[in-house]
Amino acid sequence: MRDLNLRSLALLGAIAVASVLSLSGPVSAQGKIVCWKDKAGKVIGCGDKVPPEFQGSATKELDSRGVTRKNTESVEEGNQRRIREQEAAKIKTEEDRKLLDLKRQDTALLETYSNEKEIDLKRDRDLQVIDLQMEQIASSLKASTQRYNEVKARVDGVEKNNKTPSPTLKDELARATSNKQRIEQNLQAKQKEKEDLRQRFADYKRRYHELRSGVTPVPPSQAPVAVKK
Repeated sequence: MRDLNLRSLALLGAIAVASVLSLSGPVSAQGKIVCWKDKAGKVIGCGDKVPPEFQGSATKELDSRGVTRKNTESVEEGNQRRIREQEAAKIKTEEDRKLLDLKRQDTALLETYSNEKEIDLKRDRDLQVIDLQMEQIASSLKASTQRYNEVKARVDGVEKNNKTPSPTLKDELARATSNKQRIEQNLQAKQKEKEDLRQRFADYKRRYHELRSGVTPVPPSQAPVAVKK
């Protein structure tokens, strides 16, 4: 009875395999079966070779016992994988570059200054230069504002008498306005430069202290180290 059951099971298995192969196509002499998948990864057919219309699909290769021996990705999956690999390579390259830049900055910082006081002195000298530049710009702004007010008063006087300012006077006012605005923007830019300089040297000083103390965290600033003059 046991032998009969075993023979029955073997026969049923053979019938099942034959049914699958009859639907999927002929099997090669080596007993290899190739199954192809849809975009969702679901097997949609099997046979001894992949049909032309599914050549770009993902596949898996089975032996005569139905054991998976090989998997291949689809063309779309391969393209996506290569894109991910390229992006990962770019990120690593950028990280390596930043790390190298930080090491160079640390070396320059230690070679440029002997102590933290020297960093403060360099900061103060640079601030003095900016302050002098701001004084010069402020002087120019004062003259420009005076010129603007004079021309604007002439225009207002003409319009007060219900007259239209001449093209020459209008052009003069436009130039005075533009010049005043340009100098104001320059002054604002210098003020921003001054604030950035203070922050940059604060970062230098903090990083310098970390390096001298043997601490190696990533410094808060990645700006080039200012060399003493």
